Amino acid sequence: MSLIKGVTLGQYMPADSFFHKLDPRCKLLVTVLSMILIFMSGNFPAMAIWAFFIIFIAKKSQIPAKALMRSAKPILVLIIFTSLLHIFFTGGNNIIFSIGPLKASAEGTVTAFRMGLRLYLLVLFTALLTFTTSPSELSDGLEAAFGPFTRFGFPAHEVAMMMTIALRFIPTLFEETERIINAQVSRGADFVSGGLIKRAKAYIPVLIPLFVLVFKRADTLASAMEARCYRGGKGRVRMYPLTWGSAENRALMGFFVFCTVVICLNRWG
Repeated sequence: MSLIKGVTLGQYMPADSFFHKLDPRCKLLVTVLSMILIFMSGNFPAMAIWAFFIIFIAKKSQIPAKALMRSAKPILVLIIFTSLLHIFFTGGNNIIFSIGPLKASAEGTVTAFRMGLRLYLLVLFTALLTFTTSPSELSDGLEAAFGPFTRFGFPAHEVAMMMTIALRFIPTLFEETERIINAQVSRGADFVSGGLIKRAKAYIPVLIPLFVLVFKRADTLASAMEARCYRGGKGRVRMYPLTWGSAENRALMGFFVFCTVVICLNRWG
């Protein structure tokens, strides 16, 4: 199935670049602030600047353009569905066409395009984080970011570990899904013909073995961690401790200047 081939979200692409060498805490902070500011961007010039910014980081990080574009594949259906909701349920006076009681307005179309573009940019920026940060660095960065909340009983290490494992196994789950679909097709299953309900029912033989494989992999991973005497983050030491230096300060300074430009453009654009 071409829909799930080449999924890159959650993969790490090693390279010798400035962004790869940055402290993961710096990259996490930039990613969170970018997600907030992208949703605050209300006009297309501001979002175009964000798109050029993402392309610039990808080029400097030696991330292939095709890999970056493929990272949005898993949520394309969500983006399309959200856009359709805005097209038909956003009120407006300029009606373009109607399907029964549903009416598509020009205002709804503009809102749908804006929301779809926002979601797409969010996924691309998140993909840049996983492309330029190894799973171990990402786990350490998340644990350090959640560290201040441990005094309130928040399990920072465990949450960071779960989030890292979830990101790491996204490509694996898609590979398993593709393998199951190919096995079902070889047995005569049909996933393309018929109506929407028929095609949805055809995926039931895929979901059941997929859930079984997910639980088996989780059990295998838990057994492997126990065999290596994993007991959480208590007493853990790191071979490469996180260090915040001048490179991180320069990156944040440049990012704040860029954010100022985007905010001004969003206000006056």
